[in-house]
Amino acid sequence: MKRVYLDHNATAPLRPEARAAMNAAMDVVGNPSSVHAEGRQAKGVIERARAQIAAAFGADGADVVFVSGSTEGASLALSGRNLQGSQVEHDAVRAWIDESLSVSPNGSVEVSVPSQSTVQLANSETGIIQTLPNGLAVTDATQAFGKLPVAFNWLGAEMALISAHKLGGPKGIGAVVIKRGTDLAAQIRGGGQEMGRRSGTENLIGIAGFGAAAEAAAQDLANGVWEEVAQIRDNMENALVAGADQTIFVGKDQPRLPNTSCFATPGWKGETQVMQMDLAGFAISAGSACSSGKVRASTVLTAMGYDMTTASSAIRVSLGPGISNDDVLRFADAWRAKEKKHRARVA
Repeated sequence: MKRVYLDHNATAPLRPEARAAMNAAMDVVGNPSSVHAEGRQAKGVIERARAQIAAAFGADGADVVFVSGSTEGASLALSGRNLQGSQVEHDAVRAWIDESLSVSPNGSVEVSVPSQSTVQLANSETGIIQTLPNGLAVTDATQAFGKLPVAFNWLGAEMALISAHKLGGPKGIGAVVIKRGTDLAAQIRGGGQEMGRRSGTENLIGIAGFGAAAEAAAQDLANGVWEEVAQIRDNMENALVAGADQTIFVGKDQPRLPNTSCFATPGWKGETQVMQMDLAGFAISAGSACSSGKVRASTVLTAMGYDMTTASSAIRVSLGPGISNDDVLRFADAWRAKEKKHRARVA
């Protein structure tokens, strides 16, 4: 049985460009903080990757500070600031904010004071894209970077969180992109690496892979790859909806990530669907992959006004450039067969 991986928002497969850059970085001996030739070579790998990421994210003139991922990035950017946010944010952001911003039924977040707020650029579960107000303190761009043609310099935010493994880079490396001149206190202190914002010997191999993945992702965007992915996603949804008249497609009429589909069949638990599809050869999820394998009612959907039964019945299918139309139609056939059996049981 050929398995089909439909959980790209959890983590994307490693790009060959990233793998090649990481393999090359393994042969670089020096510590990036050393001043000898070997150290300068290692430092060069880091600065090349920093430039690749800045170019791909439209962040020329901003500081790109490497961290272990968006969770650490959220800690660095948000701790001690008492910013306002909403319940549709990722748990890594929600851990640091006052969840006082309201969410409309279409998933948009209402912001009153941008300079005291954080708003994600795109939601990992629904794919819904936010319109960011100018002067925003922080935006979590983890899901948007590499899938949408965005530029940090015109987002109007002081800081943005990004992560390598969401766009085909390695796990365990991310960055906080900071508008130059913005004050930010280090959370990890020591040798003063990363412009004094994040001490510790840099993850050279991960950083090299991140840079290469960001460059390749930018090329995909330029080549229209994600428009093709969006069409395949739409074809899948059209196939899924046939006969499934109780199924709700969340955010379908809103601007969404081109690869993301979130839908719920009230009363058919998302956890059950994930297991059934796994046995059928398809990897999907019941929400954000941030809770160490726990499956629970979607806080994102309850914040949008869906009841607990519906929120507990949602699944997410997220595609990538390697997914074909045949792959998603096979998934649709398998899902519809299970959905038909579910309706027969509850009739």
